[in-house]
Amino acid sequence: MLWIWGCGGPPAMVNKYMFEYPSPVFKVKAPVDESLKVELFSVAQAYNSTAMVYRPNPYTQKAYSYNRWQVNPGYLVTDFLVRDLRNSHLFKAVFPHTSGGRSRFVLEGGVEEIEELDEADGWKAALSLNITLMDMNEEEITKRVVFQKNFQTQELMVEKTPQGLAQAMSRAMENLSQQIVAEVHQAAEKRAGVKKK
Repeated sequence: MLWIWGCGGPPAMVNKYMFEYPSPVFKVKAPVDESLKVELFSVAQAYNSTAMVYRPNPYTQKAYSYNRWQVNPGYLVTDFLVRDLRNSHLFKAVFPHTSGGRSRFVLEGGVEEIEELDEADGWKAALSLNITLMDMNEEEITKRVVFQKNFQTQELMVEKTPQGLAQAMSRAMENLSQQIVAEVHQAAEKRAGVKKK
């Protein structure tokens, strides 16, 4: 036992972080009488792990040694977006990528950037997501795309720590989620021909 302890020592504790924010609230919106399925978001290779990435200066990327995201950013963003879409009550139903059911609308996307930027004017959490909304009722693939858009934001970190990064990234996700849910609803509503109340 002492030999094992001396050789390797006790395993280092790794802190794991999740997003934490309330679902956006939407008022006076007519729900679309169609279901929506959210596919698992892809992740740019530079961020395709649970590492909490930071950029101390241009052309350089590093990761915190003992601090990580709880899950891969693709799952993290997808799960919270599904939660927020469900809680918005703007669709008849919202299904995750694991669901085998068919939905008229399908939302696909990717995490293009999720990192800490250490800049002269302050440390920031940078989040960039691209999404594509498709109407599966269209037989022609070229007509299925309802819209495609990139959403990005930066949030100032109050604390220059991994926890401060998680807090700022949560605000960034809250901001983008509100925009995405609103625009997806508006586009689906227009395509489905639902009249506003």
